[in-house]
Amino acid sequence: MELPVVPKNKAIHVVVDSTGVKVYGEGEWKVRTHGVGKRRTWRKLHLGVDEGSGEILAAVVTTNDVADCEVLPDLLEQIEHPIAQLSGDGGYDTFDCYDAFTKCAEGIAQRGATASIPPRSNAKIQQHGNRKAPPHPRDENLRSIHQVGRKQWKQQSGYHRRSLSETAMFRLKIIFGGKLRRRFFDNQAVELFLQCAALNRMIQLGKPDSYKIEN
Repeated sequence: MELPVVPKNKAIHVVVDSTGVKVYGEGEWKVRTHGVGKRRTWRKLHLGVDEGSGEILAAVVTTNDVADCEVLPDLLEQIEHPIAQLSGDGGYDTFDCYDAFTKCAEGIAQRGATASIPPRSNAKIQQHGNRKAPPHPRDENLRSIHQVGRKQWKQQSGYHRRSLSETAMFRLKIIFGGKLRRRFFDNQAVELFLQCAALNRMIQLGKPDSYKIEN
């Protein structure tokens, strides 16, 4: 299913994150009667959001045992616009995620495409003084953190803009209730995609058109 997105005339900043969505049904009665148990069912919604417009550019639905880093390549494949920056939390701190972004941003990499993903506190630089291979983006982030500190790096890299993905998820849950009413996984995925599409339409209709006025 293709999400309705307004075309962009420049490379964009994509912020990624995920949230849990509760499956409504028989489990609700069990929770009320017996309390929260191990079999309570959730689905995980992974989103790629345009930092500039707030539109949802990509969405993937999984079970709750799928890690964020496993889904990032699928999110990036859905995004047709050139990506200048990707921001995500430490859940995306894997070489596979960096490599997926590098491949996606290959056409604009020479103009400074960046991945703002904070490395883990115990992360180590993998390539030291290897002139035959270009520095890995994750190593570059680590070097910058060593130079200016993690807090300053987050400010300089625009990492805090990733909170906009949390804003999109908050809107989605407030408007649609944060629950799934379909019983089967495929239908639940369609239900969430339709919610994302509706939210994009609301954003597009609710924002004014801006035009430059010539004197």
